Amino acid sequence: MTSRWFHQIATAIAVAAILGIPGASPGLAAKAKPAAAGKLVQPRENALTTPPPTIVGGIDTQAKHALVLEADTGAVLLDKSSDERIPPASMSKVMTAYLVFDYLKQGRAKLEDELPVSEKAWRTQGSKMFVQIGSRIKIDDLLRGMIIQSGNDACIVLAEGLGGSTEAFVEQMNQKAKEIGLKGSHFANVDGLPDPDHYMTARDLATLALRTIQDFPEYYHYYSEKEFRFHTVAANNREVDINQANRNPLLYKEMGADGLKTGHTEEAGYSLLGSVARDKRRVIVVLSGLPSMKARAEESGRLVEWAFREFSNYQLFAAGDKVDDAEVWLGSEAKVPITVAKDMVVTLPRRSRKDMKVTVAYDKPVPAPVKKGEPIGKVVVTASDMQPAEAPLIAGANVDRMGPVGRVAMAAAHLIWSRLH
Repeated sequence: MTSRWFHQIATAIAVAAILGIPGASPGLAAKAKPAAAGKLVQPRENALTTPPPTIVGGIDTQAKHALVLEADTGAVLLDKSSDERIPPASMSKVMTAYLVFDYLKQGRAKLEDELPVSEKAWRTQGSKMFVQIGSRIKIDDLLRGMIIQSGNDACIVLAEGLGGSTEAFVEQMNQKAKEIGLKGSHFANVDGLPDPDHYMTARDLATLALRTIQDFPEYYHYYSEKEFRFHTVAANNREVDINQANRNPLLYKEMGADGLKTGHTEEAGYSLLGSVARDKRRVIVVLSGLPSMKARAEESGRLVEWAFREFSNYQLFAAGDKVDDAEVWLGSEAKVPITVAKDMVVTLPRRSRKDMKVTVAYDKPVPAPVKKGEPIGKVVVTASDMQPAEAPLIAGANVDRMGPVGRVAMAAAHLIWSRLH
């Protein structure tokens, strides 16, 4: 290679830099460039926004604690003291059931397995499925008795039969709670009866609902069943059928409700952990501290309808869609396409859709080599009445580093460019 030829290359690159051709200089300023919003379609299952945005709901509730959550995106539509500890009452049975489901999924138990009824289970107070001492009951029936009838006695039978004792089972509940991200919860029993060391938060209850739906779709149907008839033997040795209805008021409204659990104690008031799925969306609602069953039914229905009426999900990018082109420094290619690893779906107030802005941000330019899937930056969505939502951007292709001759030429060009400026 002659020095004259090298000089021509360097001069050409220097001129390119002066003219602002991409890839000519290694700037470090962050780039924020509007990106097309993409085609608005219905959200796909398990689409996530990272981190979940908190949306100012503009609505209140007479519940002391409340959380309304968009399941697919994690967007919080209403938040009222959701991180404060509350007595969960029978809503904590969702944690008991979660652990039983885990036993079943791991193959450590089967629905047909029969568990013995102890005197402790028979004598337990509060709501019951009316198990008889000395009998054996299938796990399938015990789950219905616990979830549909809210039977405290069913909880004891399950805990003793699977964990060896209620104390051992509670210990497992607390360990599992940590594993699935329940940061503000602690369990002292399996049935939710009042105990100062037994508490949850509305946010944890919503998380538990989501994990139940996602982790155990094969068992989630128990929460949508409206009644359960349990065949037992009464104290006078007479066989009877005890039929009890599910106490979740959302199940009796034509709104797509499919779970989860109510709760009530004098200390907790009337509470509800509910889930409603329709129009390819799922909304989780948590209410605690309501004054009556009527208030629980009315408030839960009102907030669910508000969530579906006032908000919608918008898919901005599908996994693999090109969001933008990032400039590459010292690369074999001047640019690399950048994309999202997962579908990007955001929840917006319908009235704020017209104000939505989508930007991409990354350090400019990206140094070569670039590996496909490598984090590049982030895409940020902003709109009125919501906090920004964002998702990571990744490289959509490999870009090799420029060869030695090219790197020397580029360095010389940059030196010339810097001196001229």
